[in-house]
Amino acid sequence: MRFRFTIAACLLQSAALVAQSPTSTLLASPSTVVWGYYSAKAKPVMTVHSGDTVRMQTLSTCGPTERMIAEGVAPADIPSYNADIYREVKDRGPGGHILTGPLEIAEAEPGDVLEIQILKIDIDVPFACNGFSVGRGFLPNDFPYSRRKIIPLDRDKMIAKFAPGIEIPLHPFFGSMGVATPESAGRYDSAPPWMHGGNMDNKELVAGTTLYLPVHAKGALFEAGDGHAGQGNGEVDITALETFLTGTFRFVVHKDRHLLWPRAETPTSYISMGFSPDLKEATTLAVRDMINFLVDEKHLSRDEAYMFTSVAVDVDITQLVDGNVGVHAMCPKSVFKP
Repeated sequence: MRFRFTIAACLLQSAALVAQSPTSTLLASPSTVVWGYYSAKAKPVMTVHSGDTVRMQTLSTCGPTERMIAEGVAPADIPSYNADIYREVKDRGPGGHILTGPLEIAEAEPGDVLEIQILKIDIDVPFACNGFSVGRGFLPNDFPYSRRKIIPLDRDKMIAKFAPGIEIPLHPFFGSMGVATPESAGRYDSAPPWMHGGNMDNKELVAGTTLYLPVHAKGALFEAGDGHAGQGNGEVDITALETFLTGTFRFVVHKDRHLLWPRAETPTSYISMGFSPDLKEATTLAVRDMINFLVDEKHLSRDEAYMFTSVAVDVDITQLVDGNVGVHAMCPKSVFKP
């Protein structure tokens, strides 16, 4: 069945819909997070309905409170729930991300598509961290040691003060947003992105963007975390501007709208994605799904869609460091005239 991007209508309606219905809040705490996995058997920490809006508080990947203090972060700048979660959550792995959720959307069933409207993203602290360690990142042999850096954030000017004379614009987004994997995948590591979304590290998924994920388990079981204040495509040292974020999301279930890979839509672009251990295969998946979209939704022939993708669509490396590398194809909306 064809799946149609719907962000234009959704964004026009979102403000009114949010005003009409209360927003639920899901705070980060030892009882509302999972450590390092997506799973069809995970117990939901909150249940909402299609059309509902939820404000979700999340952790960074900067580590325990004691480590951040030792690196120079003021204790008052570190949320108190960080220490609580590191102290009390014992069920961990196989991955390292601390994700808020899972959130159950009552109407969602396998074969549906979950639309996630990213309405707002707040940066909760005045700092970010970045670092690499032995054997990790895209160039592990060039940097066979570990380094960490605390980077001040000016949330009024929306810049990161990376070093004297170097200021990086902030574009906050969640590195990880996903639903449960198929039950046969078991407890799926939070690190490699896949058909469920997860650790996509796609810097296009900022506020105002809509993400579409295929549903594999009853309730979808949405999780979010790995907050980034900004990132370069590739995320080559394996971390971005890692920070604490709170996101406001609206969830809409589309019944029986089969989708294989995540898609997204910004105000200016349609986005397809592919993930694989092999960069060529990830590119193949992203390009093939863009062609499918152009055929189904823009009514081009397959030959025309292939040609159009070559002349008008940007194929970008999302990230190179998460086990499954990511590629996304960005199709400009401006070329389609009424």
